[in-house]
Amino acid sequence: MSKTVTSILALGLVAMVTACGQQQQQEEFVVVEPEPISVEPVYTGKYK
Repeated sequence: MSKTVTSILALGLVAMVTACGQQQQQEEFVVVEPEPISVEPVYTGKYK
């Protein structure tokens, strides 16, 4: 094979090994529970 084809194959092999060798980082999911819902005050009239 010519030097060009050999160098392209070598670079492709290096790129493939590099891509497959990287460890994938897993994302962490944090579930935040909302605060309890408060009850609205009841209307009792103007002068109570």
